Amino acid sequence: MKTKRKANLKLRLYILVGIMLTSFLVFAGRMVGVQVIDHEEYLQAANSTVRRNVEVEAARGEILDRNGSPLVINRQGNSLVFDAAYFPSSDEQESRNEIILSLINLLNGQGEEWNDPLPLVFGSDGKITFKEDSDTEISYLKSKDVLHLNDYATAQNCFDALIEKYSLQDYSQADARNIASVCFGMAQNLFSVSNPYTFAEDVSTETVSKVKENGTFYKGVDVEVVPYREYVDGTLAPHIIGRVGAMDADEYAELKEQGYQMDDLIGKDGIEAVMEEYLRGDNGKKTVTTDSEGNVSTEYTQDPVQGNTVILTIDKNLQTAANKALAEAIEDLESKGYSNSAGSAVAIDVDTGEVLACASYPTYDISTYSENAAQLNSDAGAPLWNRALLSAYAPGSTFKPLIGLAGLEEGILTENTTFHCNGSYWRFPTQFYCLENNGDINVVHALEHSCNVFFYETGYQLGIDKINYYASKMGFGQKTGIELPEVTGMVANPDEFAQNHAGAQWMVGDTVQASIGQSDTLVTPIQLAVYCATIANGGTRYVPHIVKSVKSYDYSETILEKQPQVALETGFSETNLGIIKKGMSLVSEYTGSATYSYLHGYDPQIACKTGTAEVYAEKDGEIQKQTNCFLITFAPFDDPQIAIAVSIEDAKNSSSTAKVAKAIYDAYFNDTSSIEAAQQVGQLLY
Repeated sequence: MKTKRKANLKLRLYILVGIMLTSFLVFAGRMVGVQVIDHEEYLQAANSTVRRNVEVEAARGEILDRNGSPLVINRQGNSLVFDAAYFPSSDEQESRNEIILSLINLLNGQGEEWNDPLPLVFGSDGKITFKEDSDTEISYLKSKDVLHLNDYATAQNCFDALIEKYSLQDYSQADARNIASVCFGMAQNLFSVSNPYTFAEDVSTETVSKVKENGTFYKGVDVEVVPYREYVDGTLAPHIIGRVGAMDADEYAELKEQGYQMDDLIGKDGIEAVMEEYLRGDNGKKTVTTDSEGNVSTEYTQDPVQGNTVILTIDKNLQTAANKALAEAIEDLESKGYSNSAGSAVAIDVDTGEVLACASYPTYDISTYSENAAQLNSDAGAPLWNRALLSAYAPGSTFKPLIGLAGLEEGILTENTTFHCNGSYWRFPTQFYCLENNGDINVVHALEHSCNVFFYETGYQLGIDKINYYASKMGFGQKTGIELPEVTGMVANPDEFAQNHAGAQWMVGDTVQASIGQSDTLVTPIQLAVYCATIANGGTRYVPHIVKSVKSYDYSETILEKQPQVALETGFSETNLGIIKKGMSLVSEYTGSATYSYLHGYDPQIACKTGTAEVYAEKDGEIQKQTNCFLITFAPFDDPQIAIAVSIEDAKNSSSTAKVAKAIYDAYFNDTSSIEAAQQVGQLLY
């Protein structure tokens, strides 16, 4: 028995020694592998570095006026950016929340803004609701990429899910909502090592200092110097220049294949949007290297290239003059109780279609748009609305030169044809009136005196189809083709009349009304300017344009050069156009004209035609009648260069439009730093 027990103990001892020997041999072999065989590999790993490729944002191209005066430029500013390589991961949500809330409180305390994309807000009753006009963002919030909720989920359902998802149960509702907004933005922008998240833009140096001083706490929060848009004068042409802003989800889906990142800025409207492909620069690339000791270095592997320079046809001095005169005219009307007053002014080169000025009032300062967006969007005066391109009006008597020209072209009139005016039109039992008793009057003096009876009869003999034929030749009832959004307007016609008036039948009396710019005819100020220029230049209707050229950022290359584009050679008789222009030249010299006090005796001689149209509009909660006033004009009469259209809603008479036109003419003909200088300096920009 003892011998057997000794044998078992000896066996166990051998086994134990064998195990220990085997373990030692494995360990020794591993050590030899690490220190001898794989020495170089492990040494390289120990000394290895982490490299990350990051895009470098390129500056957008600048926007200049026709003379090379800057309108929109770039400046450098600071952004606070989350770097995913060092920012707490989603597994460290509590640390994330602490950093995010601290940054929010810091910026709020400094009176600065942070990016807040969450489409949830607290209502006046303290309940969480969906933000208005945020359907795309709400849909993404509910999607499987974020909360994975049903389409019918309420705002409270979404908020509750956010609190759970981001561990926000211990925070106040306000803080929880704000932290969740940043986390939502990070998800929306696909936050990753190669795609940093911009928490705040254009922050102050003081804020940057506070972040850097607490760099240990603000782990992964970097300060990047980036280009920002700056407007030399935000009030100069906001409706033309437009603004830039962050992409929404729909825009990103459309543009991501073109290399856009979710947090990129794009043109939202105006020239910024229309010329996006030219203004957007080419982003660069940098490699950020972190060695084994935590030292960080940056190498630019591809320099960013600034976007191209867009040169507009706008003349800064003319635009300033138009803005100032329009504002003064309307503010004067408002001081006299005309509370619905608003208007626009357009000036174009008659031989090219280049838009020299395009003003709309009420207006706004685009440089402070973000701070005032809510107020601007709710303002009853609609300051964001470009009345020059997007408002259509009954043109009133500015339509009469067209009717006179149509009558001459059709042989109904000659320069000597007269109709008798005794203050009312004789053809119908219902009276159509004229403001004067003009006696026998021809087309030249009918334009001078704006005789309704003469144009009633001319329109009666033409008929509505002929009227519309010539209206179409002048560009009415169709878009002008300018680069910016515009409305079509319409010319009065039997078919649309029936649709607009509950099946009512078109009558001859409607043709007579259409002959003096009433009935259903609606035109835009830009259409009026093109129409006036077509008369002035001898019958060539140009497509108006507001982009003159595009240059590379260093001016070494011309990317785009806009040439005058003919929309239509009307083929109007030079003699007949001369008759119409002669009549228009007499308007400002007629003492009964509303333009007399501002435009008579002007050097060079001016040709013009006023118009008024009575319409009904809401005022003080009631529908009331108001008078809209218009002016079309060109100069010099004997060698036309510039055509102007002015519109003022709820005006006393057309004298206010004449005041605006005179200010533009003064800037054009008398300010040598404007157009004359442009023709010299501008040679470098073509």
